[in-house]
Amino acid sequence: MYPGGPELDRGLPGPGEPIPENAGPGGRRPEWLKVRLGAGETYAGLRRLLRDGALHTVCEEARCPNQGECWTLGTATFMVLGSVCTRNCGFCAIETGRPPETDLDEPRRVAEAARRMGLRHAVITMVARDDLPDGGAGVVAETVRQIRLASAGTSIEVLISDLNGREADIRTVVEAQPEILNHNVETVPRLQRPVRRRARWDRSVGVLTTGRRMAADIGHQMTTKTGLMVGLGETWDEVIEAMGLLREAQIDVLTIGQYLRPSRSHLPLVKYYAPAEFMALRRIGLDMGFGHVQSGPLVRSSYHAAEQVPGGDLAAAV
Repeated sequence: MYPGGPELDRGLPGPGEPIPENAGPGGRRPEWLKVRLGAGETYAGLRRLLRDGALHTVCEEARCPNQGECWTLGTATFMVLGSVCTRNCGFCAIETGRPPETDLDEPRRVAEAARRMGLRHAVITMVARDDLPDGGAGVVAETVRQIRLASAGTSIEVLISDLNGREADIRTVVEAQPEILNHNVETVPRLQRPVRRRARWDRSVGVLTTGRRMAADIGHQMTTKTGLMVGLGETWDEVIEAMGLLREAQIDVLTIGQYLRPSRSHLPLVKYYAPAEFMALRRIGLDMGFGHVQSGPLVRSSYHAAEQVPGGDLAAAV
């Protein structure tokens, strides 16, 4: 058994124990979860650029706590296929409903924004589009191709839905040859149904393992990546077990961050993990053999993503 659970938590409740009532949305958060708002010309310029291009970012739509930091650095995670998701996951702040008609010019505008931003690493995510025959895979692939045309030196990470596990649609994305294929399992196997509802652990892991096999078939070297949230009621041992399963599947990169409840209509927050626990999880992940582990209270899937490109670093992102 790996150490590092409640004994590192500095007096906060242990995994699975209730948090103080005032610690949820609208209540008091630990000091390490306080973030600064964005400011400065870089932040304002990026905001104008995204508005002018009618582009969506997961930074805004998912209420990412790192938006101020990342936008001030001139980085953002583009979200294609609109801002309305066809799924209704219990943790997610993105709007759910019937998406509007697909904007086929969106890939070009994303590529132009990436060029104007001078990005050396671009992250493209998507809403789930179960209403489309290919789940949106074609638009994601076209966005990768358009960025290649507009900014040949930019490495690309795609954070995709599970595409309902359809191999043809996974292949569509992989054949566009992104440097990183990312799909988040989000939580431990036991909590998949209440947290993700229409997704499954085995199908999500299969997206990554299938993608890696397809990339090898076409001679493309591609990194696989996934992410976990903690604080939803999982136990410490369940987190370690989930990490072990992901490593057994030969996933390369793992991100671990704190779940923050978007509203009282979302799943309750069970526990705040302390920074020392995130440090322990990072050490455990590296010991397991992950090539890179980003673990911290404010870590999200695309946080410091350029560090996860082989040979990359944060400074190279802008």
